[in-house]
Amino acid sequence: MIKLDFDQFISDFASFVWGLPLVILLTGGGIALLIYSRFLPFRYLKHAVDLLRGKYDDPNDPGEISHFQSLSTALSSTIGMGNIAGVAVAIAIGGPGAIFWMWVSAIIGMATKFFTNTLAVMYRGKDSEGKLQGGPMYIITEGLGKKWWFLAAFFSLAGLIGALPVFNSNQLTQAINFILLTPNGVDVSFTSNLIIGIVLVLITSIVIYGGLSRISKTVSSMVPFMVILYFLSVGAILLINIDLVPYYFSLIFTDAFSAEFYRGDSLFGGMVGGLIILGIRRAAFSNEAGIGTAAMAHGAVKTKEPVREGLVAMLGPAIDTLIVCTLTALAILVTGVWQSTDENGVSLTAAAFRESIPGMGDYLLLICIAVFSISSLFSYSYYGTKCLSFLIGAERGHYYNYFYVISILVGATTSLSMMINLIDSFFALMAIPTMFVTLVLAPRALKEAKSYFKRMEKSG
Repeated sequence: MIKLDFDQFISDFASFVWGLPLVILLTGGGIALLIYSRFLPFRYLKHAVDLLRGKYDDPNDPGEISHFQSLSTALSSTIGMGNIAGVAVAIAIGGPGAIFWMWVSAIIGMATKFFTNTLAVMYRGKDSEGKLQGGPMYIITEGLGKKWWFLAAFFSLAGLIGALPVFNSNQLTQAINFILLTPNGVDVSFTSNLIIGIVLVLITSIVIYGGLSRISKTVSSMVPFMVILYFLSVGAILLINIDLVPYYFSLIFTDAFSAEFYRGDSLFGGMVGGLIILGIRRAAFSNEAGIGTAAMAHGAVKTKEPVREGLVAMLGPAIDTLIVCTLTALAILVTGVWQSTDENGVSLTAAAFRESIPGMGDYLLLICIAVFSISSLFSYSYYGTKCLSFLIGAERGHYYNYFYVISILVGATTSLSMMINLIDSFFALMAIPTMFVTLVLAPRALKEAKSYFKRMEKSG
């Protein structure tokens, strides 16, 4: 009974913090940045791709990692369960129309990410060990001044919970149960879930205690592999069901304004309002635009040009939400499993793979999920460590990893609804200081951008 009450409390809290004020801050703030910059970031997409390819990399620049490694580290935490399980949750509750609002949020989020991550490099600070660091907490203290430390501390405190891997470990455990254990007659229980959690703890510990260098090297090699494998698998499903793709692609647009399949709470007096909120929440979990976590990875990049990292970071929402989430959504929709089964989260995506590629489809998904989830476990530990380092000193930041690995066991043995509502809640709290400082300092970032592009044009 206590567990059910706590589950309900977390659910109610998530609904409260994801109310109208946060929607206005995240979405309205992103639209304001788009208009204010006159869509400037979008006019330089080709330049952003050139930066990602390493065309302008200088090993002597200050920072720890390359543009590619910074995006890989950030993407490893976003291209993952948010794109597989998060999309499935969105469709299970909201139907096809939820994907449209995820798209809208991602396009707006590209502008938000450009500004936030440009500022993350402009206003890097030094931790207690004298190392250069980036992230919303440093943007606040370096850009607004030390008197705003309380706001930076608020972000860091929320980040300690928001960076926990409970959703990823929960969904990887669910995938192993649904795809591997149950079909082979193995009883799924608290004990089996705990064993899976312990294995995940061992794998994660080996990597995260090696620091950012080992994390970025590991994930920069894993991210391309997992994206290609996932693309090929989903591509096969869409080819098998190619005759249904146009219908469901159009249904995403029409259902966005009719909310015919929406099964959640209403907002703004109607179901469409609730559907919009659902799309924004799932997009925020998918690409982190406006949340601030990715700024900690991008803030560690080797560059003297803040705008370059803003452009590279801007590609994140396009890759993980506009491309990867759309592919996942279409795979779930064309197979019909979203209407023929009561499965939710990663199990719904697995059902789609099993439906179209019998015998091996769900095993292909399990490989992708394992790589997605484990790489996400590596990156989020870095985010949480940086938050704790800011609060109590870099020399003590590593203590977060002990709390972190214990939470993997919690996620593996707890319900999906509780885990996703918990992370949603703290993502919302992190967004408040991140969006506030981004909007306040946006004029400085735009000035820097205009100066950068003028210099690039002169240099040819």
